[in-house]
Amino acid sequence: MKTLLLRPVLLTVGFVTTALAVVGIFLPLLPTVPLLLLAAACFARSSERFHGWLLEHRYLGPLIRDYLEGTGIPLRAKLIAISMIWMSISVSVLFLVPLLPVKILLIFIALGITVYLLRLPVREE
Repeated sequence: MKTLLLRPVLLTVGFVTTALAVVGIFLPLLPTVPLLLLAAACFARSSERFHGWLLEHRYLGPLIRDYLEGTGIPLRAKLIAISMIWMSISVSVLFLVPLLPVKILLIFIALGITVYLLRLPVREE
């Protein structure tokens, strides 16, 4: 019974996170790779067909495969990601978020993401 209910839930989460990841390519506040990794995990447990499709996708597949294989990310992508994070967090902290605790939280999130990205290996393009 559990398996019958789990498969549609995992498929739904996989499709929703894939869609959000695609949106995240254009919006810096949505983390593309973590969403794609979640989608891949959901598809791996629910549909071999969609898992294969995602890993072999022309644009999305390399993002996931490079991460899973530990080959790193291109330096240009790393610099763009860090720049976009700090630009969007700065705008949010300075102009959009009125509460000091939330501003502090956003800064710590940006710091954590930056440290994580800096620790990833750089891959030759």
